[in-house]
Amino acid sequence: MFIALIIFTVLLAVVATMSAAMKLTKNAQVVDTIHGTVGVPLTYFPVLAGLELAGAAGVVIGLWAKPLGIAAALGLVLYFAGAIIGHIRVNDPKGMSNPAVPLLLASAVLVLRLAAS
Repeated sequence: MFIALIIFTVLLAVVATMSAAMKLTKNAQVVDTIHGTVGVPLTYFPVLAGLELAGAAGVVIGLWAKPLGIAAALGLVLYFAGAIIGHIRVNDPKGMSNPAVPLLLASAVLVLRLAAS
């Protein structure tokens, strides 16, 4: 089970880091979706990216520090669930697919981290 935790943790950290990088570089598609469609102000992008980077670092360090791994995974679950709620709020079902994969990864990491001894 610990091997699965490592694999899902690394995948989640990579996805969250890439997502953060796209926000920090103001990737046109990300700006169009998050700012244009969902309505999140551009001034929030660095904060959102910081939360993703903190979560990515937390789940990786959490492989050795279980409480940190649990807290970081839970934080990322809430973060990506909030992103899906944002898309639901503006009736953008197509946009929900973007945060769905990281939400599933974060949920898997949380469950595996809780189950691992």
